[in-house]
Amino acid sequence: MSLSLIDESGARRAPGSPHAPRVLIYSHDTFGLGHIRRCRAIANSLVASYRHISVIIVSGSSVISSFQFGDGVDYVRIPGVEKHGDGRYSPHHLNLDLGDTLRLRAEIIKQVALSFDPDVVIVDKEPLGLRGELLPSLEILRRRGARIVLGLRDVLDEPAVVHDEWRQSGALDALANVYDDIFVYGLEGIYNPLIGLPNQQLFADKIRYTGYLKRAVPSPMPPYRHPRITKGPFILVTPGGGGDGAGVIDWVISAYESDQTIELPALIVFGPFMSREKRKEFTDRIARLPKLESIGFEPRLELLMNRAHCVVAMGGYNTFCEILSFDKPALIVPRVKPRLEQAIRAERADSLRLIDVLHDPVQNGEDQRDPLQMARALCALPTRQPPSQAFLPNLLDGLPAISRALADNLASPVRGRTLAQNAMAAG
Repeated sequence: MSLSLIDESGARRAPGSPHAPRVLIYSHDTFGLGHIRRCRAIANSLVASYRHISVIIVSGSSVISSFQFGDGVDYVRIPGVEKHGDGRYSPHHLNLDLGDTLRLRAEIIKQVALSFDPDVVIVDKEPLGLRGELLPSLEILRRRGARIVLGLRDVLDEPAVVHDEWRQSGALDALANVYDDIFVYGLEGIYNPLIGLPNQQLFADKIRYTGYLKRAVPSPMPPYRHPRITKGPFILVTPGGGGDGAGVIDWVISAYESDQTIELPALIVFGPFMSREKRKEFTDRIARLPKLESIGFEPRLELLMNRAHCVVAMGGYNTFCEILSFDKPALIVPRVKPRLEQAIRAERADSLRLIDVLHDPVQNGEDQRDPLQMARALCALPTRQPPSQAFLPNLLDGLPAISRALADNLASPVRGRTLAQNAMAAG
């Protein structure tokens, strides 16, 4: 009697055979650097803990090839989709409509899932993927017995917004019916990203707070040259990907233009998504200020973060993790549009004395920023206590906690029984 190799989806799978465990990480990555940098940190940590495993990251990031990955990690890039300020999406490069692009992405994801046949699936932030593109693959992988994990940053948005978005997308049902685990990459004492969602009893026992994801200093890759300012104490100014970071950079530059007594010089890293026009405008202003220098994009930002005396940032998740990891005094200038994520995180971190927060008056509807207000904050920043002085236990345990939580699936170098063995056991 021959065994059928067709699963419920109608998709043919290869004959089962023992193999080292495999992890599939999905990151929709519509814009910016946050999602892909978080997934990269997790992937590199997993292959460091379990050297026999393989990890594939499926991502729409246009800059994924700029990053270093550990041995055992590779990626598949799906066509990029860009999110606009009004919440609309459009293809990043392809001359297709959004529907065709999403169908193409969904099909590529499904083929990777079928061929790679992972033991563990980690989904970053979006429970069903962008516009539900991940759901067909999740249904197949669940039938195949994969462990399905939702990974969430510490803050998503204000509770009412999360509730509305996830109710409309069907994500609320997925928390109860699709996912085996929900990992929150933060501490419950700082924030609960799922607060206010209905029917919490259906998924509350799946939630595990891991702690924040500690970052390490990567090995420099030649040529390794940074501006002269970095040879002494300096302030690192980083707006993350830079697509929405013009405001904080303008405010910092105006502070140095207005107050020559600011003690420490600053290095501004624009990020890969800052517009060419804004970068040119800022570069011209910086050239006239001896205490400022700039660079465009540094994929190994941890190197600069480690060398800096202190940091000015917008306060996205990954930058916050780096500030904690390298224990840097920090001033956070959070955005409030299109999400309150950064503002919520900054306010909670400020209340716990991890960082200082300074709100952008223009983002709050006022006409202009006061350069001297920023100058006073920059003058005070070098004497601020580092985050470690807040003494929060288990703050940076995230990566080892994820590895421990997945040990049952990843520790063994040989996966389970073959299809034939399963059939014999069933017979």
